[in-house]
Amino acid sequence: MSTRLAFAAALQLLAFSALAVGQTTPPQKAPVLTFVSSIPLANVDGRMDHMSVDLKGQRLFAAAFDNHTLEVIDLKTGKQVKSLPFDNPQNSYYVNSVNRLFVSSEGDGTVKIFDGTSFALQRTVKLTEDADNMRYDARRQHVLVDYGGEKFLYGKVQGREGEKDGAVAVLGLDGNKLAQIPTSGHPEALQLEEKGNRIFINSPDNHYVVVADLDTNKVLAHWSNPQCENYPMALDEARHRIFVFCRGASYVSVIDTESGKQVATIQATPLSTSDDMFYDPAKSRLYIVSRILIEKDNPRAEGPGVVDVIQQQNGDHYEKVATYTTGYGAQTGLFVPEWGKLFVATRHQPTGQNGEILIYQTK
Repeated sequence: MSTRLAFAAALQLLAFSALAVGQTTPPQKAPVLTFVSSIPLANVDGRMDHMSVDLKGQRLFAAAFDNHTLEVIDLKTGKQVKSLPFDNPQNSYYVNSVNRLFVSSEGDGTVKIFDGTSFALQRTVKLTEDADNMRYDARRQHVLVDYGGEKFLYGKVQGREGEKDGAVAVLGLDGNKLAQIPTSGHPEALQLEEKGNRIFINSPDNHYVVVADLDTNKVLAHWSNPQCENYPMALDEARHRIFVFCRGASYVSVIDTESGKQVATIQATPLSTSDDMFYDPAKSRLYIVSRILIEKDNPRAEGPGVVDVIQQQNGDHYEKVATYTTGYGAQTGLFVPEWGKLFVATRHQPTGQNGEILIYQTK
């Protein structure tokens, strides 16, 4: 079956009449997300990776992994204003206090630091391999970056077999490497407590969550979840819960951050695989940005995108209240709680249609 035919079959199977932005399944009394607008990604081809934002300047930074660029988007005008070249960029973070943009790249294992206005390169930090996801520790003014380790994906090792150098690098705002938190296999999503002192790191190669102390950078615990290929993660710090999306089985594991035990599971859309998931504390909701696996034996085949919206009802009772269709190959995004907006990245389609940044408003 061709990719185009498989794509159409997947849509029909899931009762999606088309890739109509904002359409919901099943029908609901009131929308929880409303489509606002889209921003075309001209001259951008291939898979999109993670995004970050400059809140004050209203700029969005989108890692175009296969296109080897970081796209800088002016949200005031809705246009691309800069395309910076990289070797398979994966994430970025803009630190407003020092006007610096940090960008991680898989291809050369670097974090590059740029002036946030001129985009002049200020420093290159070399890590061992596969610089990946990033977070900012505002309390300590540290940039945290995943890197290294054996790469485990879609149920098997995909690269660097046997390598145990996986870690989270702790960088100062000048780029100096201050410490590292070991994870053995390649680390993926990570979440930080704002009121507490801990960081939670997904290690899909080991099927566990690494828990570490941000004051000492020492590992405190490994929380095992043996059936879970754990990639994206979200944190509800107030209720002491982390949410871990399990690829393959397409469900979310809810873990108590005081005991490290699983307290609930939430079924996502069948055959969905996610690379970004976000918790909305203002509305007690989870937004799961996923694409549908359209070929059983080829998990890299691109399919239609969806956003599952999970609502906390009470205690550890969670309910999927809506599923929104998004766009081709869409499995990454960014939720900006300050604006109540969810951004979703779609990729260039076989039909020739440009990829887009889709913008949704929470309700």
